[in-house]
Amino acid sequence: MHYEVEVKYPVENVDALRKIILDRGARYKKTIEQEDLYFAHPQRDFSVTDEAFRIRRVGSKNMVTYKGPLVDQETKTRQEVEVRLAEGPEALAGFKQILEQLSFQPVSHVRKTRNIFLLIEAGHEFEIVLDHVHELGDYAEIESQAEESDVDAVREQILELAKSLSLGPQVERRSYLRLLLDRKNSNT
Repeated sequence: MHYEVEVKYPVENVDALRKIILDRGARYKKTIEQEDLYFAHPQRDFSVTDEAFRIRRVGSKNMVTYKGPLVDQETKTRQEVEVRLAEGPEALAGFKQILEQLSFQPVSHVRKTRNIFLLIEAGHEFEIVLDHVHELGDYAEIESQAEESDVDAVREQILELAKSLSLGPQVERRSYLRLLLDRKNSNT
């Protein structure tokens, strides 16, 4: 089984963190704009089961993603299954229509600008991402992929890397979707 091992932290000074990341030897990869549309399941409450289901658009590329429940109390480690859809706005609109016909309901959009860096340490590749999330602000994520047997070791490496980058002290375990929904609920 394939897992995404991830931590996320709010960031006060993105420029300072970018310098620390580059000084550490990370390589800038690219900047992308992502738009995620999250859906509610017709028969179960994802906020209770701690799952997520979304369509992601990056440029003309579209993906559908299922994220399983978090598997520990410290990080955002979870099973993730992602499948590419056909490209273009017509494919995106068509798949959204299929989901709605099956009684999935759109919940919220999450829009972000993502600056991606790659860091290889101790023979393992880490993706360090600096996100600017519309309506939320700036965050840093460190993630890596792991097979089930390697999850604990990769999680420890990620937490140690975060500490060395002066991130923290507390991991933000809520998704951007949950943060946006919590913000909207507190404003009403």
